Amino acid sequence: MPTTSNRPPVPPFSAADAVAKVQAAEDAWNTRDPDRVALAYTPDSVWRNRDTFLTGRDEIRAFLAAKWERELDYALRKELWAFGDDRIAVRFQYEWRDAAGGHWRSYGNELWEFDAHGLMRRREASIKDVPIQAHERRIHGPRAPHEHGAALPLA
Repeated sequence: MPTTSNRPPVPPFSAADAVAKVQAAEDAWNTRDPDRVALAYTPDSVWRNRDTFLTGRDEIRAFLAAKWERELDYALRKELWAFGDDRIAVRFQYEWRDAAGGHWRSYGNELWEFDAHGLMRRREASIKDVPIQAHERRIHGPRAPHEHGAALPLA
């Protein structure tokens, strides 16, 4: 597996670059493929995901594999919140069900920092899970291209 490769767009980000980076992340995460998703991070990337702290692609890959075994029918939406030269802030919502049949909507914010190759070297995520009824699900899979960039509802 390569350790360094360009992952366009690369910093410094324009508004269009930041939007593209957010959509690429959403698209990758919706594959639920931990190997593919882990390649977007530097080999020594550091994460805070809720109360879990990870370092490196191997830990990220293992974390994601366990996540998607636990969070069934996972479907995600991300929205650009702000950006700078090598940083992007997003808000997101995703929905999933647990093994007992409960349905959830998870709301959160992420802070991302990128290296010169466009790989994420730091990710901090704060997430809150809210129980919902199955009929309340509104995210059922990857976004259709005509929905890219659509704003997320607050609730």
